[in-house]
Amino acid sequence: MAGARERERRSVLATLDSLLFVFAAFAALWLAYLLLLASLEPNWQVLLLAVFWALVAYLVLPRLHRILTAVYLPGYFIGRARTSDGLLGDPVNLALLGTEAQIHASMTRAGWTRADDVNLASSMRIIRTTVSRTSYPEAPVSPLHLFDRAQDFAYQQEVAGNPAKRHHVRFWACPEGWRLPGGHPAEWLAAGTYDRAVGLSLMTLQVTHRIAADIDAERDHTVTTLLEANPAVTVDLIRHFSSGYHSRNGGGDAIVTDGNLPVVDVRTLHADAAAAMIEPTSGRETPPAPTIFGAGVAFLRGLFALVGVLVIARDPNAAGPFLTADHGNVEASTSAVTAAVLAVSAVMDVTLGTATFRGRNWARIVLMLFSVVQIVGAFGAQASGGPRLTLGAGLPAVALGILVLLALTSHRSRDYATRAKAPRRPVVGALSPAGARVDGVPSSSALPHQRSATTSDETRSSPGRRARRD
Repeated sequence: MAGARERERRSVLATLDSLLFVFAAFAALWLAYLLLLASLEPNWQVLLLAVFWALVAYLVLPRLHRILTAVYLPGYFIGRARTSDGLLGDPVNLALLGTEAQIHASMTRAGWTRADDVNLASSMRIIRTTVSRTSYPEAPVSPLHLFDRAQDFAYQQEVAGNPAKRHHVRFWACPEGWRLPGGHPAEWLAAGTYDRAVGLSLMTLQVTHRIAADIDAERDHTVTTLLEANPAVTVDLIRHFSSGYHSRNGGGDAIVTDGNLPVVDVRTLHADAAAAMIEPTSGRETPPAPTIFGAGVAFLRGLFALVGVLVIARDPNAAGPFLTADHGNVEASTSAVTAAVLAVSAVMDVTLGTATFRGRNWARIVLMLFSVVQIVGAFGAQASGGPRLTLGAGLPAVALGILVLLALTSHRSRDYATRAKAPRRPVVGALSPAGARVDGVPSSSALPHQRSATTSDETRSSPGRRARRD
């Protein structure tokens, strides 16, 4: 009975999340319209048009794509990753067998550098280094999604010290017990592409890396580097895993592939201490940028209200700026009511902001509902002939409420707030020979895996050269 109630509660919350996600899209469209109107007024036209482009490219179009692709794109594995906007991204062109530590070891030995996570600092650094054409070997890669989550990690090789050109590969851990179409086992899937330049996405108008069309050449480059640096690694090729095709990725770049899928087996590789001590990425529980933004705005708004309480306590007439009309000399009763309202608002915003930052889903939902009330109230006032929202009257507050709603309805924020509070998995130490346990974790070679291309000799071959198992 309790389990049924819990499932019903989660279903209601998921439905509410979906409704708020769609509402945020329409709110963003309205905000874009308001910004476009404001840009027609004298002064600040260029700046407001730039803000309008940023809003449309990074918030409105991605949200609309996300809603539409949820309707017409299948949710099961079709050999393509998805962008954060829900569009079809890069093809999956590699499969791997082995542990995370073994993959880190094999990629590091092959001369690849692990990419930084996407955050404010790394994003600013890649912009700076791209403009100045200076080296950034650990430059982050944009998130692509497979199995309904972003890549677990990525590796890259910078070309000629220019972050605008690089080889890079994203990796996703497969769900437990999952197999490739046709029954082939795989523990990891990867998508390797080559960034050739920086440009605008044809789908969202965002600034992004443009990839080379021949993704098979990048696939073969990755396999070759792994084989040359790791003699214990073997590779089998699943021919015609998918039909060869010409298509486009989420940025609008042309892609061409023959549909073959190499399966790289690194299970015999000994992971050194440096690779083994890398913390498993799936155990990270840091709040994503959208959650930090939404929680931060609520927290700062609460601090501002608290300052208002202190100001009114010192001077009751100072309550005027916190009221919606010019009251002249503020009466003591009005001042007290204003201070009480601000105090309640401060406590709620600080509490909700803190709880949202810590991943409490109830706090995130309450903050979103507060934003909805604010947006609906402002829209209703506009529709009923009230004063027009401008930069000096109401528009910044409404824009902030819409941005908070967009941030907290994002999938990254939702996933962080609804994640399972599972214990962190242990760090896997250096791997011992087959079947041994290290730090209480069995090595992958002790698991009952099969080689990926055991179907027939006609369905397998080796790209480049094949390394033999020692």
